[in-house]
Amino acid sequence: MLDQGAPPQRENRPAPPSGGVGARLMRRKPVERLVAEGGQGEGGSLRRSLGLWQLTMISIGATLGTGIFVVLGEAVPKAGPAVTLSFVIAGLTALFSALSYAELAGTIPVSGSSYSYAYATMGELVAWVCGWCLVLEYGVSVSAVAVGWGEYLNELLDGTLGVTIPAALSAPPGDGGIFNLPALIVVLLAMAFLLGGARESARANTIMVVVKIAALLLFCLIGLQGFRSGNYENFMPLGMAGVSAAGATLFFSYIGFDAASTAGEEAKDAQRDLPRAIMLSLIIVTALYVLVAAVAIGARPWERFGESEAALAGIMKDVTGDAFWGTLLAAGAVIAIASVVLTVLYGQTRILFAMSRDGLVPKVFSRVHPRTGTPRVNTVIVSLFCGVLAAAIPLGQLADATSIGTLFAFALVNVAVVVLRRTRPDMPRTFRVPLSPVLPALGLAFCVWMMGSLDTVTWVVFGVWMAAGLVFYFSYGYRRSRLATPEK
Repeated sequence: MLDQGAPPQRENRPAPPSGGVGARLMRRKPVERLVAEGGQGEGGSLRRSLGLWQLTMISIGATLGTGIFVVLGEAVPKAGPAVTLSFVIAGLTALFSALSYAELAGTIPVSGSSYSYAYATMGELVAWVCGWCLVLEYGVSVSAVAVGWGEYLNELLDGTLGVTIPAALSAPPGDGGIFNLPALIVVLLAMAFLLGGARESARANTIMVVVKIAALLLFCLIGLQGFRSGNYENFMPLGMAGVSAAGATLFFSYIGFDAASTAGEEAKDAQRDLPRAIMLSLIIVTALYVLVAAVAIGARPWERFGESEAALAGIMKDVTGDAFWGTLLAAGAVIAIASVVLTVLYGQTRILFAMSRDGLVPKVFSRVHPRTGTPRVNTVIVSLFCGVLAAAIPLGQLADATSIGTLFAFALVNVAVVVLRRTRPDMPRTFRVPLSPVLPALGLAFCVWMMGSLDTVTWVVFGVWMAAGLVFYFSYGYRRSRLATPEK
């Protein structure tokens, strides 16, 4: 519920003492200092140019399209027709966490998202772990979505020009190819938009969001013509375990509201608009996901969904018998998935911007270009890394790695909102999670449950990633943290 209040007063309490190792690992960054530093980077500041409409479109842009256009083909073989239930479970898990995000985004409107929330409530080590998870979440999800973009690009090229990109250049090693060139191209295109500035990127994203919503509604209208109720007769062929596993994979599709929270330092009125944008976008996205998944299952037997990532375009062809409609949907998907790449890549750069400003990663990531007001070097480095990753790693492995990083970060946010309520109960909040701490506890429980549904390989990858992150923190961030030195 909304709770308008005056801006928080300056907190005079110092950070925890830095003498002992334990105290340094638990040092917290005061909320007021986080907010005061908002937008400030090396050599310049981010520009506040985004309103409620743009923030909502960023959130929808980062979310809508990923699960439907790309990951649906990966999730349906795990759950069968019950994948619609998997979307509901993933959406419910996202809702609990979104409520916590909305409260913290209105209270601590900065670019660091859950990393900054953890820094203010649970200390530097937990914040680093959360930030490292966000690097996995955002960086790998950009790559995963870019992989699926190539599938729809081939559908579009085949339907319009009668040609396709050779498999050797349109699939990564392990999926029958050598190098996924389309995946690299879409990341570089997103990079070009981001280098132009946040407002310009938001305008391009808004256009792409409108196009992809129209494409999905068109799919539903045509898909209903081929709807067969018999496709739902064996609703849960793989049991509840399959529904849970598919839900964990599909949770990858619900990171959009997290991307909106990374725009806190470029929003005109972040404390008012961020909570509204987060909740509005989640409602719209979940409704569309469930609707499209239900129509897709009705129009095609679930056993056939593993044939291609471009499943929706194939369904359009099957229903109409005309390649034109599949080609039209493929065009919409090319635009839709590009907007996901654009907005999630944006979120990744802003997370690293906040971590760099705190001294935990190199300063180059917080360097702001004076003309565009964007972290240009940061954007180029992140884009090249994500592009190469997308070109070399198969989709399924990327999606599950993103899901576990997302779930871990969201779990920490549900804890952070309760901690901040207890440590700073009088702080004005523009949004409050109802029934706290019950709903945050449910959010935490759902995240832990879905993490447990992921396979052993994903957990091994996650463990290796976290170990590498701790090595980096203790060899670099632990001593270079700005909280380890007098406040500048």
